[in-house]
This record gives sequence, C-alpha cells and structure tokens, in this order.
Amino acid sequence: MTDQIAIGVDVGGSHITSAAVNLRTFEILQNSSFSAKINNKASKEIIMQDWCIAINKTIESASLQNRATIGFAIPGPFNYKTGVALFEGDNDKYESLYNVSIPQELPKFINSEQVDLRFLNDATAFGVGVSTQGKAKNCKKVIVVTLGTGFGSAFINNGVPQVNSDDVPKDGCLWDKPYKSGISDDYFSTRWCIERYYEITSKRVKGVKEIAEANTEESRAVFNEFGSNMAEFMIPFVKKFQAEIIVMGGNISKASDLFLPMLKSELQKAGLQTAFEISPLLEDAAIIGSAKLFVPDFWNLVKNELPEL
Repeated sequence: MTDQIAIGVDVGGSHITSAAVNLRTFEILQNSSFSAKINNKASKEIIMQDWCIAINKTIESASLQNRATIGFAIPGPFNYKTGVALFEGDNDKYESLYNVSIPQELPKFINSEQVDLRFLNDATAFGVGVSTQGKAKNCKKVIVVTLGTGFGSAFINNGVPQVNSDDVPKDGCLWDKPYKSGISDDYFSTRWCIERYYEITSKRVKGVKEIAEANTEESRAVFNEFGSNMAEFMIPFVKKFQAEIIVMGGNISKASDLFLPMLKSELQKAGLQTAFEISPLLEDAAIIGSAKLFVPDFWNLVKNELPEL
C-alpha cells in the first residue's frame, strides 16, 4: 500500500506543510498533515532541520520509514529539474540555500532509509491540484493564479501544466511579463494593494485583510482598480489559451467578492465567458499537485517540461 502513497510538501516563506497523499484517489491521508514555522533567514542546516520537523512527522504517520517519495511545491527561482535552489538577495527569502542541491542535502535530515525528491513550482502544483480535485477537473483548459506576496500562475491542459506550448506565455508563467510601468507581479500582489491604499488614504496597513475590512469608498476603489487591471492584463492570455475556467488561490483571493465583479465584467465586455472558482483547497491543492509527481504517467508528461528557473 505504501507504494501508492507519496508525500506532498508546500514550502512557504514562513512555514512549511507536509502531508501524505493517496495516489489512487488523490486524497490526503487522515492525521498525516503537519506544519512547522520557518525562519527563512536562518542557516542552511537550520532551515532543512525545520523543514523536516513536518516531513518526518508525516513519514511516521504514514509508516514510510523504509522509502519516502516526496514532491515539493516550492517558489522560484529554482531549478525544478535538478532541485538546486536559486534564491538570492533580491528574493528576500532562503538566501542561505542559494546554489544548494536539495536532493543532495535534505535527505540527511529525513527519517527514511530511501528518499526520492521531485520539485514543482508552487503555483503550478496548486494548479495541478485544483485540476485533479476541484471544479476545474471537468475542464480541459485551466488558468490558475495565486494572489499573495507574489503573483503565481499556471496553464493546465488536460491536467498537465504547459510550459513550452505555443498558446502560453514564455515559461508558462505570468509574474514576470510586462505590465504598465513594470511587471505584473508589481500590480497583482499584496504590496500593490497596500501601497495603492496608502496613496489614496495616507493610511498604512499590514495586509489586504485590513483593506477589505475597512469597507469604505476608498477601499472599494482599490479592489475595483485591482480587478480592472487584472482584466486588462489577463484578457490576451485568456483569449490565446482559450481557457474555460480561471481558478484563484492565495490570500488576496479571500477578498474576491470585492474585485471579481469588475474582473468578470471586463472579461465579458471582451467577449469572454470564462468561468471562475475561488479554490477552497488552499495549500492542500499544492500538496496534492506536488505528490502527483510520483504518478508515473503524469511524471512522464511533465519531467521534460520542468522550468529551470
């Protein structure tokens, strides 16, 4: 039975969550999910030890001490083919892991005799997960966006992330594509919401939740602008990919009722009848998506498509 179980790990900036996934049903095993807080400014050894606090608890809960197959949903920059981390000072996280081979270093801290590690971009893993379990599983072409500290995305065709296809942007991602005076990540992230709210109100807040809870004309203006901007940016990509549904996740998506009406309206004006889902799966989707790397048929489809940055 254990050969039908893989561990999925969602690596965040401040915490990590690990869980065991049944590869036949894509359900998370009961009592196998564990989280640990992470200081992403710590040394390489401390970070890896802390990652394995959660991972080793999952291994014990699922009796995987003999062999553990572990898929990681991890943000970039990262070489997903080789497992070498490429975080630098500009990323403001995990700098001590720069140029570190995770497959070479991490198994030293893992309580299993045989360890196999595979890696997927965190937004892509979320996309694979929601295409496996969510409303999108009945759709062929899915665009997934994660809205939080950064702007993550994935283009999914028949459950498989697209990286080099002609109908998707370069590397199958959106965060680095030009928009207005910068790139899209500058506009579809928590920091944009905070700065725009400050520009309008001269009030400094810590996060999007505070802006949403303000429920003022100014706060509504921020979300309307966010939705309008997102529509303007997304429409060409939605048209080219012919997406049936856009699935959203991340902290900003929790305020979707404040920006989604504007986004939908603008897409409809452009002649698009794209469906939307705010995924209830949250980090579970990334865990399911990363564990799926150990389904042989799926792995054979994606292993040569993994981005190296």
